[in-house]
Amino acid sequence: MSRLISKRSEKVGLRPGSLVHIGERKAEKVTITVMQYDESGAAERVVASIDEIETPREGAITWIDVEGLHDPSVIEAIGRRFNIHSLILEDIVNTGGRPKTDDCGEYIFVRSRYVFFDESQNTVSSEQVSFILGERFVVSFQERPMDIFDPVQERIKSGKGRIRRLGADYLLYALLDEIVDHYFPVLERIGERIETLEDELTNDPSKRTLASLHTLRREMLVLKRSAWPLREVVGSLERCESKLMHDETNIFFRDVYDHSVQIMDAAETLRDMVSGMLDIYLSSMSNRINEVMRVLTVIATIFMPITFVAGLYGMNFKYMPELELKWGYPAVLAVMVAISVWMLLYFRRRKWL
Repeated sequence: MSRLISKRSEKVGLRPGSLVHIGERKAEKVTITVMQYDESGAAERVVASIDEIETPREGAITWIDVEGLHDPSVIEAIGRRFNIHSLILEDIVNTGGRPKTDDCGEYIFVRSRYVFFDESQNTVSSEQVSFILGERFVVSFQERPMDIFDPVQERIKSGKGRIRRLGADYLLYALLDEIVDHYFPVLERIGERIETLEDELTNDPSKRTLASLHTLRREMLVLKRSAWPLREVVGSLERCESKLMHDETNIFFRDVYDHSVQIMDAAETLRDMVSGMLDIYLSSMSNRINEVMRVLTVIATIFMPITFVAGLYGMNFKYMPELELKWGYPAVLAVMVAISVWMLLYFRRRKWL
């Protein structure tokens, strides 16, 4: 978060629409992959610049996938090619933005977040994925190379399903559907970790348990910040009346919306479970402290009369008859033991032990 704020400070004083990459550089170089397809076939190639993209044949759909957002010149070239407003380009390079959708007339801008489990850091992370939907094209922007859209590419190449028969809006649906569906494995992974922590919390809670609970709370916050506005994005696309959105694709966006609602329900349930587990941890720690304090209190209470007897006969008065008795010392020890045994039996009878 501090890095994101420091990046934002670089924009102070610049004109609106200035392209300053806000976020970490997650790709070594910007890679542009172009796929053009129609019902008869599909062709894919990697280009060095946006100027190398040929005008598609009549009726073909063009999908331009840009991996890497740290080079503003590439984003500016795409903006000039497709006549994209500078403020939309600014939203693309601002990787810390909230998911949203903007209907700009000739094109629709969609910003979403892809959630995944980062194995290197053993935590949930999210990255921004943006889209520009035009009449016969879709441009997708990713922070770094990912395999999230590989199933869509395979369907286009193989011609399976209806993706090559429908328009660019259906391609946008397919890409958003992949993003939404990747939330479910993350939720399952978090659910498994919660089950493990529940067993640990029941058997032997420790500081490590508390640290894991706080990590889960942060991960649930990442999910909420990504999934909640994403549901609004899909819902607005379903209700969109733009000429770029066709009636036959509304039912598919409605299906994605249903999935996003399921994700939010599951995320809220897991979040409530984590909050409940944190309360259980604090209660168990409090009970453990109470147990320790009860034992210490019992020990102190038992030693109080013994200490009184020892202090009584430890006074340095000359005339103390018991000090002259032959059995005085054993008698005092016997009295101390008797007091201790009686108090232990009394505490056990009262179920204080």
